[in-house]
Amino acid sequence: MEIDSKHIQQLYLAYCNTHLLWEKETIYGLKQLQLPNKTSLFFLRKLERRLRLGQLAEQFAFNYMESCEALEILAENIQIQKEKHTKGELDALLLIDDQPIHLEIIYKFYVYDASLGTSEIDKWIGPNRKDSLNEKLSKLTKKQLPLLYSSDCKSTLKHLGLDNYSFKQRVLFKAQLFVPYQQEIQFEMLNQDCVCGFYIHNKQLEHFKVCEFYIPNKLDWFLEPQTDVDWLNYANFIVDAHKFIEQKQSPLFWIKTENDTLVKGFLVWW
Repeated sequence: MEIDSKHIQQLYLAYCNTHLLWEKETIYGLKQLQLPNKTSLFFLRKLERRLRLGQLAEQFAFNYMESCEALEILAENIQIQKEKHTKGELDALLLIDDQPIHLEIIYKFYVYDASLGTSEIDKWIGPNRKDSLNEKLSKLTKKQLPLLYSSDCKSTLKHLGLDNYSFKQRVLFKAQLFVPYQQEIQFEMLNQDCVCGFYIHNKQLEHFKVCEFYIPNKLDWFLEPQTDVDWLNYANFIVDAHKFIEQKQSPLFWIKTENDTLVKGFLVWW
């Protein structure tokens, strides 16, 4: 299924409007790349094939950076290989005001589970209980960013003519966060503006019997709920949603309430 340019533009704007997961402080020693807010909001890149959500987020990030006057993309998606085996990839190498930057680009969806760990960071996990925030931060600090300093990477940089640069490292980590239904969750390290909705368990579905529902495809997870979709009634939503639940997948859904308020959420299988 191809995506038309109008749809891609909608997804791109939704990406641009997603907040950084944290801003001023560093987490795990990771510092966010602060890009200017005032830049072109048109997606101009050509996509040769259909991409997964994370890959599309990278293309959106590259497009946005290309519209920043003081920024130059030196290389992107640099494969680091050893004896024909791929050891990893550097998302992007940049020049910002003549400062070389190695950038890793991340876009995630997390739900808050108070039963996990002891710290604020411990409690955010993917809706399918995979890829927790803690695990992702650990992977960035212990595997993805150190790859820049490996001997195999140095030979790749030399081949690209970039071995004389002294790169600082940054992340562009955006996320949508979802909190338990009817609970107010306060946190300090992460950006409260990333909260996009709530999540519910099966037993809480009865609270929404008079609502209408829509289950967007994965790429449309970027979007805020739209009105012009084929809404499902409660009974039909239960049937469709349980197909996901049976496979231990947590569907993202949009809800339209009695007073036409639009809300975004996950129905979790666990």
